[in-house]
Amino acid sequence: MDSQARPSNSPEITRRHFFGECGYGVGKIALAGLLTGALGQARARTHFAPKAKRVIHLFQAGAPSQLELFDNKPKLKQLEGKPLPPSVIGDQRYAFIQRDAAVLGPRFDFARHGQCGAELSDKLPHLAKVVDDIAIIRSMHTDQFNHAPGQIFFNTGFAQPGRPCLGSWLSYGLGAETSNLPAFVVLSTGGGISGGSALWSAGFMPGKHAGVRFRNSGDPILNVSRPEGVDARLQRDSIDLIGALNRRRLEVENDPEIATRIDSYEMAYRLQASAPELMDLKSESAETLKLYGADPAKPSYARACLLARRMIERGVRCVNIYHSGWDAHSNVAGNVTNNARTTDQASAALIIDLKRRGLLEDTLVIWGGEFGRTPMVESNPTLNRSQGRDHHPQAFSLWMAGGGVKGGVTLGATDELGFHITDRPVHIHDLQATILHLLGLDHERLTFHHGGRDYRLTDVHGKLIREIIT
Repeated sequence: MDSQARPSNSPEITRRHFFGECGYGVGKIALAGLLTGALGQARARTHFAPKAKRVIHLFQAGAPSQLELFDNKPKLKQLEGKPLPPSVIGDQRYAFIQRDAAVLGPRFDFARHGQCGAELSDKLPHLAKVVDDIAIIRSMHTDQFNHAPGQIFFNTGFAQPGRPCLGSWLSYGLGAETSNLPAFVVLSTGGGISGGSALWSAGFMPGKHAGVRFRNSGDPILNVSRPEGVDARLQRDSIDLIGALNRRRLEVENDPEIATRIDSYEMAYRLQASAPELMDLKSESAETLKLYGADPAKPSYARACLLARRMIERGVRCVNIYHSGWDAHSNVAGNVTNNARTTDQASAALIIDLKRRGLLEDTLVIWGGEFGRTPMVESNPTLNRSQGRDHHPQAFSLWMAGGGVKGGVTLGATDELGFHITDRPVHIHDLQATILHLLGLDHERLTFHHGGRDYRLTDVHGKLIREIIT
């Protein structure tokens, strides 16, 4: 896990080394496998006792408007149509709007909910029912103000491609809980994602720690099904032959990517049996499908959330669901209405479903995007834009639940304009450090040696958000 306890760049040890040089018999290997089997898969190499075992990350790509969802600012309604004072804006740059852009008031009504009295937009009626189970952070901030670097920064701790993402760090630090499914799975609900595959890349880590992207309908992974005319025996023999050739090459080159290739073939073989059952929702009750609002036959955000629950039940360590479409440069009211209609019910249903199955207490759920939206309006006739909001890195909101997170907490605050944070700033690196902590990992000790130095998810930054930890 760290550079002393677990050498992170040591060459893979081959089966031939065990059989030929170490004097291990096949019988001993088989016995060890029988005795440790699933227990060995589930054993986590943590720095301290974890509160969570797994993560479901509901990433809202495009940056939801916190001013229409979580951070009510009546003052903006009073100032609508007037420019903000230059002293408020400072030297902040924006992607599309001018610095003298007029204020746009919140488009929706807010009300307080639950025993905690958390304030939510009326576009989140389902989340309002579980608000006592979630922690809302209204004082997030980031270093990035454009989508691709913002999304990459949120997921990898660095604004440029090439670093391992959170799921890869969890795979590396904790290992897998099952041998039948990948440790780290990625789902998308359609549409382009600005950061692309860099968001679930293993970066400079071995490729086996990268996210495996599943499709939301049909075959979960293309080309994993057995070809017509190839029976199980022929396929097994083929994989064994390819594996033997790859292991021979591994002995010569000591390239960890060859070991990744061997693992990939074996995982693909096992997925032929495990993936179809996983993706088939026929075993789910009508009540559960209605709870999520999921149609078993149609790809959707709701179906992805239900699949995420099924995945963590079967031992997947980290599930990332990417839902794009929140980039409200025009018609922020319509954008939020449509995306909330798509995501609100299923996100809340996931909390309800995990809780009633006894899984919420050790499953961490995260909901949020890469940054926030401006208090000022974006209106550009040339681009056919009006009544929108631009990118806002200084302050935005997200929520977390389960896995050691205190429910019913609202942390942080912004000024009356929703522009600057006035109470308890939380940086992206602080969030990353806290996520690792909840899974039993010290973000300062979880390192990977590459290119002559030790790297961390949080770089040289990050402080725990202790107020939301149980």
